[in-house]
Amino acid sequence: MRRWQIDPYVQLLADAAHAVVPQWLVRCVVETAQRMRVPPSAALVADAEEMSRVTAPLVLAELDALLDTDAEAQRTNPLSILRAAVRHPNEVLARHHVPMPQRTEFEQRNFPADVYSLSPATWTDVDESLQEPGLIWGAWKAKTILDRRRGESGPREGAGDVAGGHPAG
Repeated sequence: MRRWQIDPYVQLLADAAHAVVPQWLVRCVVETAQRMRVPPSAALVADAEEMSRVTAPLVLAELDALLDTDAEAQRTNPLSILRAAVRHPNEVLARHHVPMPQRTEFEQRNFPADVYSLSPATWTDVDESLQEPGLIWGAWKAKTILDRRRGESGPREGAGDVAGGHPAG
């Protein structure tokens, strides 16, 4: 995995995501099948594991690219990348004819392709271990941008590093 020469809060989130995203993608499939009262067959689990083997590196590369982008230049956020990734578990579930759950009007409108309602609303929907790094990263990003706008520090070469731009606490 990539080691950034930047703020440790970025690295903390990257490390946490790399540790859990592959298993999360598989869990999306297996737990959804169980919730829809479809026993996860060996074929379903194998398909989910293969999907994760192929997809997780792509999702993590996209996340790494975002985290390697200056904080002010980022046009999305890490959780949005994970929300987009659920298209892959959705495809596995559909291929195995797992029934689709009832979705709210909000889900239908905001996540039309997520027919199995897998999009994480929060970090803990992916994995509890992402909660703290995700919140810390968000605070770091907000402080970085605020400090720059106040003229306390400017953008540096490379990724979203800020001289002395650590959140308080």
